[in-house]
Amino acid sequence: MAKIGVQAMMLKDSFAEVGAFETLRKVSDLGYNAVEISQVPMDEKNVSELERAQTELGMDVAALSVMMEKPVGRPGESLKEDFDKIVNDAKRLDTNLLRIGMLPFGAMTSIDAVIDFAKETNGYAERLQEHGISLYYHNHHIEFAKFDGKYMLDIINENSPSMGLEIDVHWVQRGGLDPVRTLEKYAGNTAMVHLKDYRIGMLPESALGYLETGDFANFMTEFKNVVQFAEVGEGNLDFPSIVPAAQAAGAQYLLVEQDELYGRTVWEVLETSHRNLTTMGFGDLF
Repeated sequence: MAKIGVQAMMLKDSFAEVGAFETLRKVSDLGYNAVEISQVPMDEKNVSELERAQTELGMDVAALSVMMEKPVGRPGESLKEDFDKIVNDAKRLDTNLLRIGMLPFGAMTSIDAVIDFAKETNGYAERLQEHGISLYYHNHHIEFAKFDGKYMLDIINENSPSMGLEIDVHWVQRGGLDPVRTLEKYAGNTAMVHLKDYRIGMLPESALGYLETGDFANFMTEFKNVVQFAEVGEGNLDFPSIVPAAQAAGAQYLLVEQDELYGRTVWEVLETSHRNLTTMGFGDLF
């Protein structure tokens, strides 16, 4: 049975302020019992507190995030430079799932660059399998750009047979595809799904101010920004259909995530998503 958890990208500020254990205590108090680690330094302090959260709170570390290579100016661990540490952290935290959050920007520029990325990640996926660990790739909307009539995500998938997928339903929608049909397409190859809603917000008053002053460029920026992230159940995605489709696709974890909060706290957002998913009939998945 799939388990609903939290994507820790949302929690990185809390991790920095109060630490991993106290952050995950709050997560547990809201009713979530699994977490995917992302954008959190995997130093000894955090890893130790994650272990403590597993022991004392029963928190399941669903997956760890990794990069192919470290981007300039950003923290994190890469398969190229930190392979042994990544494997040791995964074993220490009793998880056999790793995920790559995005391909390097330079790999998006041509079909050859995409194929090179996919083949390189496949090599790491094969190495990880020797340690009992599986590697997955997380999509945004860019992966639904087409090269020679074929989606970038399919090019990645076809050239990395040892790497699975982590489907983000919000970004599928932004990419112009249907989340349920996409989950059905990749059934059997999807271990994790991001539950993130898609909302069309209201045009802010500031937009009309720009229009009145003739600042059409800023008006159009505000107009485009009505496309928003949303708490699960507060947007337009059909989660009563998406969650069963994710389960049928073989997902082990369904991870709540919201990239922007629009003035709400992360705890309010997580509580709302938990309440709505429970109301939809998925309370037994927490």
